[in-house]
Amino acid sequence: MSSAQQKARRQQHVEELCAATLRALTGDRRLHYRGRRLYAGDRPLAMHAPHLRVDAGESGFGDCRAAADGMALRLLHSDPALHRSLCPADPVERLVFELLEQLRVETFVPADMAGMADNLHRRFENWSLAFYRSGLTDSTLGMLLYTVAQMCWSRLTTLRVLEETEDYIESMRFSLAGELGTHLAGLRRSRAEQRVFAVHALAIAATVGERVRAEQAAAADTDGSDGSDDETLREFALLLDFDQDGDDDGIAAATTGTSKVFDETGHAYRVFTTRFDSEVAAASLVRKALLRELRERLDKRIAEQGLNLARLARMLGAALAEPRHDGWLFGEEEGRIDGRRLAQLISSPTERRLFRQDRLRPHADCVVAFLVDCSGSMKAHIEAVAVMLDVLLRALEMTGARTELLGFTTSAWNGGRAWREWLAQGRPPRPGRLNEVCHMVFKDAERNWRRARTDVAALLKADLFREGIDGEAVDWACNRLLARGERRRILVVISDGCPADSATGLANDAFYLDNHLKDVVARRTQQGAVEIIGLGVGLDLSPFYRRCLATDMSQALDNTLFFEIAQMLGGRLHGARRNP
Repeated sequence: MSSAQQKARRQQHVEELCAATLRALTGDRRLHYRGRRLYAGDRPLAMHAPHLRVDAGESGFGDCRAAADGMALRLLHSDPALHRSLCPADPVERLVFELLEQLRVETFVPADMAGMADNLHRRFENWSLAFYRSGLTDSTLGMLLYTVAQMCWSRLTTLRVLEETEDYIESMRFSLAGELGTHLAGLRRSRAEQRVFAVHALAIAATVGERVRAEQAAAADTDGSDGSDDETLREFALLLDFDQDGDDDGIAAATTGTSKVFDETGHAYRVFTTRFDSEVAAASLVRKALLRELRERLDKRIAEQGLNLARLARMLGAALAEPRHDGWLFGEEEGRIDGRRLAQLISSPTERRLFRQDRLRPHADCVVAFLVDCSGSMKAHIEAVAVMLDVLLRALEMTGARTELLGFTTSAWNGGRAWREWLAQGRPPRPGRLNEVCHMVFKDAERNWRRARTDVAALLKADLFREGIDGEAVDWACNRLLARGERRRILVVISDGCPADSATGLANDAFYLDNHLKDVVARRTQQGAVEIIGLGVGLDLSPFYRRCLATDMSQALDNTLFFEIAQMLGGRLHGARRNP
């Protein structure tokens, strides 16, 4: 296992534990981590307090747990609407105000949760030491911001400031005492009332802001200034990202953001024309002779993997199958009385085998559809993906589950006929999707693997891979599943990146298709009829899919990967990342 995989698994495990802690403390079942951010359902929750900004992949578990504890207290004891209405516009003042509000709620740790108090105490100390040892306190502005943080924390918690830096900040602390003394005293007294507390917090923030602006003005008027204070402000501002409030973070190779076009149209996704769209059997796009050659190549790759298919089928069966009544077991010593054997009770009073029990057999009443992103970038990984899918299709069939293998691409590069038609009409603004969508069926649910095995090899046909419009493909695959009669329907989307169509991006904006995919996944997830899972090829798809698993297809497929996929299908693994 690579170091990247080990790091990703640790991060996933830590985030699952922290999310469980948050749900337990707040009683909000919607809380979960996705794309390294905390979400309540589909709404991202901002964490602006600098001492609680941690990376689960880099920080220790204690720091991550403290961040979860702090966020739980923030959700329980802070009114977000009131906080937003009072928040100052100046970045430095807002920085201080955000910190003070978080320190306020951290004073409400329940008396019987000494561990939570210790977590938060240690986290603030760790952050303080990291800030001090980074050299940011060498400048006047860095010292000012650090000293205010220490003074306010000490006053609110009634604890001493950090011993290692107590003497170092004494001069700055003394110079601030006169200006901040009254408001520092008011912090502790008014901590139970957010609005009253905010009066003192805003006054402290304003004082800091005035000093910062004065220092900047003085530095600008001084010849030969080295700009160290400006650098301090830039470094300190990295601890906060105020632009995150409503957007997902781009992580790993998945970079996403907000589409102004999508938002301004009220999330109404548009398609310029559907006249050139198609849904085809993938095998019809490949010559039969070539298809046989591709199948032979795929069989050779599968044989080289040396996978235990029977074991995989058992893992998948354990994850998907449910017990179903299949007759009775007679002659049992406990259970329900069997009326046909009551006469034996008279003729043989010692006979105890008078009962019957339900006979249960595992049965997978589900359909699993795999939807493959057939965009150009996937060509580098498609052999490994095809091997994985072929093995999964066979193993799932052995459990009794129905399977589909679907793909999506475009019929042309750079918009094709749809783009040319848009140009001919004078380039009307906001045209929506501008390309020829092509949805491909490699195997439908009514055909077993043996009959469809040759068609599956069409995945290896390189010139099928063009551009990808994921949102419409997910909708199409969900509609196919909803037409099925199985009790459980699962869609696994396999992709190596964000939706990508150059014509649509140029005519709208860069994140138009991204936002549509998020909207489709959120809507389908809320409906609950289809379970949607993202399987990332070389990256984390969590900005789009709440349940996801990132894989490294550059390495040989192993039983660990298939075990994680089985766990994901069974619903017992959420937000996993096998490779960042």
